[in-house]
Amino acid sequence: MAIGWTLKGDGKTLGPDDVVAPYERLSWGRTVGLGMQHVVAMFGATFVFPLIMGLNPQLAIMMSGIATICFLLIVRNRIPSYLGTSAAFVGGVVAIKAQGGTPAHVTGAILVSGLVLAAVGVFIHIAGAAVLTKVLPPVVTGAVVMLIGFNLAPVVANVYWPQDQWIGLIVMIAVIAMSVGLRGFLGRVSIFLGLLLGYVLSWVFDRVFGQITAYNATLDKVDTHWRVDWSGVQAAPWFGFPPATDAAANVVGWHLPAFNVGFVLLVLPAVIALVAENVGHVKAVAEMTKTDLDGDMGRALFADGVGTVIATSVGGSPTTTYAENIGVMASTRVYSTAAYYVAALTAILFGLSPKFGAVVSATPGGVLGGITVVLYGMIGLLGAKIWKENRVDFANPLNLVPVAAGIIIAIGDTSLQVTPTFALSGIAFGTLVTVLAYHLARALAPADLRRRADGAGLVVDASGSHDLDRLGLERDHGVRGRGRHEAVPEVGREGDPDQVRRDDVHRDDVHRDDTPRGQARRDGTYHDEIYPDEQR
Repeated sequence: MAIGWTLKGDGKTLGPDDVVAPYERLSWGRTVGLGMQHVVAMFGATFVFPLIMGLNPQLAIMMSGIATICFLLIVRNRIPSYLGTSAAFVGGVVAIKAQGGTPAHVTGAILVSGLVLAAVGVFIHIAGAAVLTKVLPPVVTGAVVMLIGFNLAPVVANVYWPQDQWIGLIVMIAVIAMSVGLRGFLGRVSIFLGLLLGYVLSWVFDRVFGQITAYNATLDKVDTHWRVDWSGVQAAPWFGFPPATDAAANVVGWHLPAFNVGFVLLVLPAVIALVAENVGHVKAVAEMTKTDLDGDMGRALFADGVGTVIATSVGGSPTTTYAENIGVMASTRVYSTAAYYVAALTAILFGLSPKFGAVVSATPGGVLGGITVVLYGMIGLLGAKIWKENRVDFANPLNLVPVAAGIIIAIGDTSLQVTPTFALSGIAFGTLVTVLAYHLARALAPADLRRRADGAGLVVDASGSHDLDRLGLERDHGVRGRGRHEAVPEVGREGDPDQVRRDDVHRDDVHRDDTPRGQARRDGTYHDEIYPDEQR
């Protein structure tokens, strides 16, 4: 045992089927290299989202490293994960700023959300994950994730895109092309590569076409300016702490949070998205490492909440576990938490360079326009992915009607004036309607509609690709459905396809896999044995 990790073999050579467990490590030279790979994986999103939220990217990078170390210690090094900046709060932050909120109000509201997330983690650790599914079934979770993303469409249209529409268009096309055209790791960091391309292209446009006359988000008006302004970079020192917030000089850095109940309500819906994201990531890690982490799910949520509280208490960005880094583990099959400690320490060192922070803060608005038009759409569509992976049946009005209302309220930024000084609007109003209307509809719905709705019983990773059967969640999520390849009794086949069978398995809830006709499944049944009359 060396500093808590067991050396894997000789630390240098791995066989084709070898994996490195969380409690193991390779040689320190190779571990440092893997840690650097994790830094690159999380880097783009971790500093792009602070820029979008108007927070300091240098501070965000530093606090992400500190939050990651805290996370690993709380989960006892059993769940290898990196905590980068969360995108779930972007919509709430935009709403806070639209109502005159300051960066201190932003971090104060998010800090309270971190406390709520930590409390949810404690509750799940005590009560079990099945309770979570009853309160937030997949249809509700997917709707909340969707409305958070799609509510941000006006931000792209009104803030980022007008700053340089042609750079935005080129960056958007480049990100799309790289995300599908590049293989392996490069495809996973297409957002980061698109940002680099847009940054360089903006500098080239300045040299070729000169200054641009367009909307300037800093001054909130149209003026003539350079796309890339490095005056702040030249003045920034190479080493030092992030700057303190100075409103007069328009500098956002470290600061103490301020609290406003109305602003807190605007960001609380993001907690639902974070719960979905964390649960899915824990399940993904458990599947890869072949480890039962169900008992650690509450601890992981608690740790993420603590990370957000620590980061925002000094003006940093909210945190969440990153799917990008889970992808790195999947490709390398090295799950050592030692690599994550290296990545965290590296992020802290980056955070001690004001020069680095100034370069990031000088990212041209047009570049952010091209990136956000993709990112915000992806956030919204991840909600649809949750529905698909959990087989949510929208032929069932219990699933369809309540969430439809909530999504439109959020996307249209509809408001409800509660008192002369307080209004619910956008994401907060839409989330409230989605959750409460669903449970009201469920209380009024007949038994057969409730039974059909119960066919999907898991809050799935908003960034992952894991359905509940492959992740083995029947036990802790109370799912009554059969496994993916288990034959279904013939009871009820001749009736309506919506008829419920005696074993409580609805025909539409049965997994339809891609096994060709005539080819045996793993349980020995054939496609024709289950649905011989089905035409493919």
